[in-house]
Amino acid sequence: MSSRTARFLIATLTALIATSALSSGSVAAAQPAAGKRLVTMGDSFTATTPLLADKAGCAHPETSWPAQLAGSIGVAGTADFLDVSCNGGSIDTGTGWTLLQQAREAAKQGAFGTSTKAVLLQVGLNDTWGSSRATAFPSVDCLIDVVRGCGTDAVADGRVPDAGAVTGPFYADRIRPVVDYIRFYAPNARIGVVGYPEIFPSGQSSACLELPGNGRVNQARAEGYISFLDRLDEAQRGAAAALGIDFVDTRALTAGHGSCADDSWVGGLTDPDSLRVGAPIHPTPRGNAVLAGALRNQFAL
Repeated sequence: MSSRTARFLIATLTALIATSALSSGSVAAAQPAAGKRLVTMGDSFTATTPLLADKAGCAHPETSWPAQLAGSIGVAGTADFLDVSCNGGSIDTGTGWTLLQQAREAAKQGAFGTSTKAVLLQVGLNDTWGSSRATAFPSVDCLIDVVRGCGTDAVADGRVPDAGAVTGPFYADRIRPVVDYIRFYAPNARIGVVGYPEIFPSGQSSACLELPGNGRVNQARAEGYISFLDRLDEAQRGAAAALGIDFVDTRALTAGHGSCADDSWVGGLTDPDSLRVGAPIHPTPRGNAVLAGALRNQFAL
């Protein structure tokens, strides 16, 4: 992302706040906003919107990690908490709500201010990277393609993201405008990049999924897909360090509990309540509870 683009994005968000203040016609409106104590932004791993939800991918069940975190610190259902995450959310590509769009919505609702204590971002899986136009989610087609699989050749075919293009500096450049904006309007907040849980163990070449009607499916050629997940985790970690913000090591928290593990915290559609609590290859309520507890401790909420 060019510096000119970054400045434009920050200016856009700043103008939104300024317009809101001026339209009220009061001196008080120009004073620093109080903001909300906890703000969360992200994709389906954040929202965990159930497949049977009635709010177009932006409903937030009580089992999502933001909801469980908010409940544990006593701000659920109050003006001190806002979750603007949506299924399909991304940094800046794709058809879902981008990080900028989510930040705009949060700003409209008075999310950022001097009382804001934590702003947590979980994005990247729905973005395109490098030469491939594929995204890791919501499409997992190559994981169930028993003929072609998800090997490294899938990048050239446009069936899996280009892991080689996923770097800390690039990730940092893509989220920097929104981070800079939050840092300016919520100067007391700790900003955190929330990593993704262990979906498949790092470094391996095969993947196992629990799918409805099929039971357990093993993909022998998944090295391209898993390589992308590994590189994204590294990039999030590196970007957080470069930007001087927190990184939440969700992989470490959920190690050994990936898809098909004996005690899996990655759900499928084989559980009785799966249509009410999430989607295939997404966190279970238990996995979200573990993350919520870790976030509460890390950010001293």
